[in-house]
Amino acid sequence: MSNVFSFAGVTGADAEVRYLPSGTAVLNVNVANNVGYGDKRQTLWIRVALFGKPAEGSLKDYLKKGTHVFVSGELTQREYKANDGTMRTSLELNANVIDLVGKKNEGSYSAPSNYSSAPTSTPSPAPAQPSGNHDNFDAPYDDDIPF
Repeated sequence: MSNVFSFAGVTGADAEVRYLPSGTAVLNVNVANNVGYGDKRQTLWIRVALFGKPAEGSLKDYLKKGTHVFVSGELTQREYKANDGTMRTSLELNANVIDLVGKKNEGSYSAPSNYSSAPTSTPSPAPAQPSGNHDNFDAPYDDDIPF
């Protein structure tokens, strides 16, 4: 893969599964990702596609409008002509991984949360925990951050 883009967002509608003429399943879902802050905040919509066997599984049943997800894959930008004749740009992600995220009380997810079109490998090691030395930060370290 030439690039890897990972982000978290919220699905804008229920996922759909379609089949290519070759018979390959494709799961499509649009995911919103907020960037910026204050009056500079904007929402990026990214069209996510998952191909093959993972698209045929039960993931579609869990990707309903408003589901919080983490996705990772190859990002591409496509230009197209809209119905009004203007040129527009679309961000599209060919997903390798789609994870359902969020607190259990935000939804009832009984299916495994990781759907990957990549070969199964050993889990990645846990991220390193911050050390007690925070001299490299401009602001004091606060363990009581409310979010």
